Amino acid sequence: MSIVWIVLFFIYGLIFGSFFNVVGLRVPKKESIVSPPSHCPNCNRKLGPLDLIPVFSYIALRGKCRGCGNKISPIYPMMELLTGALFAFAYFQLGFSKELIIAILFISLLVIITVSDISYMLIPDKVLLPFAIAFLILRWLIPTTPWWDSLLGAAVGFAVLFLIAVVSKGGMGGGDIKLFFVIGLVLGTMNTLLTLFLASLIGSIAGIYIVMKTGKGRKTPVAFGPSIALAAVISYFFGADFVEWYQQLFI
Repeated sequence: MSIVWIVLFFIYGLIFGSFFNVVGLRVPKKESIVSPPSHCPNCNRKLGPLDLIPVFSYIALRGKCRGCGNKISPIYPMMELLTGALFAFAYFQLGFSKELIIAILFISLLVIITVSDISYMLIPDKVLLPFAIAFLILRWLIPTTPWWDSLLGAAVGFAVLFLIAVVSKGGMGGGDIKLFFVIGLVLGTMNTLLTLFLASLIGSIAGIYIVMKTGKGRKTPVAFGPSIALAAVISYFFGADFVEWYQQLFI
């Protein structure tokens, strides 16, 4: 039965991943997420049901619009697949527990801000605020150990990123700072700090790759949100293992 539920969570993830693409692309532009209906950004052709099947439509259409033949961004199927995989993995790790609710919401937030930051170098407050409120309530109902650790994690995450922004004179975006506040609510203090370390490492590697690929030099803008999202997922599911491994090295 667990295999069936893993497959179902994967399918749910594909469907919600398609919706998260819409949210991540429209909210930063202050557009409605329900109107107008999904359409090709090039020819404005309204997409039909056969165009909206997550991943499979992209494969069937060979990554091109059915109407104008314009290329469809691979971000769409990638985010759908990633959401499906993470939903399934969350169920595999947590089962039908209360924490699964937080995990699904946390993954949802991270997918949305990844799409938004890749597309516009922006993490909207309209995305962060509802999730922040939800996590405040859920961490009160499903607390960390100790119960105040989520609040401390949020404060530490916000303070450290704010300090970096001040010292670097704007080198850290306001969206990243607020995102770390929300991440702190979910992960607590230790895993929030681990997320910052991993995000810096991942972001540095990604930045070097992008600079080398584009050849535009060190001033090339690089979205930090995806690195934060990847680091946060790692810390959420494997943070305790990382901390235990690190402690064993020095004890």
